[in-house]
Amino acid sequence: MRIVVAGSSGLIGTSLVAHLRATGHEVLRLVRRPAAAPDERSWDPPAGRIDDGTFDGVDAVVNLAGAGIGDRPWSGARKQLLRDSRNVPTEVLAGAVADHGVPALLNASGINYYGDTGSDVADETAPLGAGFLAEVCRDWEAATAPAALAGARVVLLRSSAVLSPRGGLLGRLRPLFSLMLGGRIGTGEQAFPWISLDDEVGAIRFLLERPDVSGPVNLAGPEPVTNAEFTLALSEVLRRPAPFAVPAFVLRTALGQMADELVLTGPMAVPAVLQKHGYQFRHTTVRDALAAALDR
Repeated sequence: MRIVVAGSSGLIGTSLVAHLRATGHEVLRLVRRPAAAPDERSWDPPAGRIDDGTFDGVDAVVNLAGAGIGDRPWSGARKQLLRDSRNVPTEVLAGAVADHGVPALLNASGINYYGDTGSDVADETAPLGAGFLAEVCRDWEAATAPAALAGARVVLLRSSAVLSPRGGLLGRLRPLFSLMLGGRIGTGEQAFPWISLDDEVGAIRFLLERPDVSGPVNLAGPEPVTNAEFTLALSEVLRRPAPFAVPAFVLRTALGQMADELVLTGPMAVPAVLQKHGYQFRHTTVRDALAAALDR
């Protein structure tokens, strides 16, 4: 397949491009500067501009663009950036897919679409949750409408926290746990949806190659865990005790709304669509995923 990837320089995008090429696909990367390599095409989402010819002969577009949700506290300006950095590129790409007759658009979204589900399991039929992150995901997914209306196959990639050896969440947690400063967050009973980097990119390739799958797809490990269970698994993999617990009020004081929506609550999400269509997970437990990511 000939595939255009937006957000190709991020943690997931870098691995996805390499994985797609290793499995025989041709990849064109969208970059927000003048193209400097044969596999690059320049685009400017706020201006609605993409290099001419970018979509010639293209079979699918994968859009992973968006500012990091947990990188900074959520000021009013930051929250607007989180919305705009997702909605604007998605609108531009969905319009391009429609205009050029591209058969498929795989668009990033978030597992926080479901909000806080407590102990209730959330598959892809679960309703929209409450809160800022749920609203971000709702609007992000709605921005793909032009592609769907034009007849393109649209897949909504509701990603969990990706466990990667190259930074991300584990890049922040590993130093703390290595110094024996790790521990559960709040009660530890909140759901912690996760997926290994191998399965994140493997599932995206699987969905690219499955023309019978469309709509929302949970990119989550097959065995959901709580924050306390994740903490124990990481402690065991690193062979370091995790004796501490970070009180909820401390996180709320430091992070405000972000604490309540990103770390103190979560959806107990399961990958029902992937399992129904036969995707074989490389890492089926959070401990396996952590051991692989941390080379243990």
